[in-house]
Amino acid sequence: MTGSTKAAQFLHENVSWKLLLDFFIRENSFLKTRLSEVVDRETDNLFIATAEQFQNNFILKDEYILDIANDIKGQELNLQLAITKKTIPDYATCKLQEKLRNEMSNLEKEFSILKNQFNTYCGQ
Repeated sequence: MTGSTKAAQFLHENVSWKLLLDFFIRENSFLKTRLSEVVDRETDNLFIATAEQFQNNFILKDEYILDIANDIKGQELNLQLAITKKTIPDYATCKLQEKLRNEMSNLEKEFSILKNQFNTYCGQ
């Protein structure tokens, strides 16, 4: 794989991640709205306390998503530069791509777990 091909592949991966992050932001917003609707109908203190934990987790996910999105934006600049110069992405760029790949994988797993826990809890 040539340098510009590798950079282009990384860039394509980043574009895919940005689309996935957009989905997570919308989905997280939807979950927060659903939580608000459920809380409006509940008076049980234990339920309210658990709802607060979900709300905090949703807020933390928003922050994590924004952090990853900022890292991806910086990575895209590095990759576009490599494509323009027709060079192989440097070691730091490759390591960051690997780090982002791992973070995206973890985010997908964690978000799925949180969403399932929320749906299970609210469905009881």
